[in-house]
Amino acid sequence: MNTADSAVRITHLPSGLVVACQNERSQLRNRDTAMRILKSRLFQIYEQKQKQELADLTGEKKDIAFGSQIRTYTFAPYQIIKDHRTGIEVGNVEAVMDGGLDPFIRAYLTMARPAPSA
Repeated sequence: MNTADSAVRITHLPSGLVVACQNERSQLRNRDTAMRILKSRLFQIYEQKQKQELADLTGEKKDIAFGSQIRTYTFAPYQIIKDHRTGIEVGNVEAVMDGGLDPFIRAYLTMARPAPSA
């Protein structure tokens, strides 16, 4: 009995990803199936790269829970804003609410600056 080989192997040259399919008796159907599998695997790789790049950009995330805030804004009975990372406190709430964040930025940058090497 003569049989024809209908198996298909597709290689994506830029990534080196290889997909083989021999489920169907028709070579055309096997090629279509292999192309669909290859496209889905390439898409999965692309999504993983995108997620990794996004994770690298955003950095470490903290839990959204009580006690993990960066600053506390107290409007009554007294007015004070406290930055919990640097420990700086500002009593002029109106100025900070109008955009005067310079004391907080300056304190954070001096805290985050690495020590000079000798």
